[in-house]
Amino acid sequence: QVQLVEAGGGLVQAGGSLRLSCVASGTTFTINTMGWYRQVPGKQRELVALMASGGLPNYAASVKGRFTISRDNAQNTVYLQMNSLKAEDTAVYYCYVWTLRAYWGQGTQVTVSS
Repeated sequence: QVQLVEAGGGLVQAGGSLRLSCVASGTTFTINTMGWYRQVPGKQRELVALMASGGLPNYAASVKGRFTISRDNAQNTVYLQMNSLKAEDTAVYYCYVWTLRAYWGQGTQVTVSS
């Protein structure tokens, strides 16, 4: 079992920045991929960014060049640095971890005011 605790959401003006973090605990030695998805009401959850162990990051086209995913494997933590935020980035952001199955965080609200 893996537990995920997210932090860093909030309200920011368009053009601003936020940094999300997600700490994994439990059976962390089996963690392969870590990343972030987001969801707005009435829409499917969508990929934001993923990073496999030792791999290159994978970004959604809508965030490429503005968001940066990083990992601290020693701390079992994944970060999402979000710059140049837009109103359309408003969503609940979920941490995602893949070990032998998928695990999800509780979600953190990001609201970008225009």
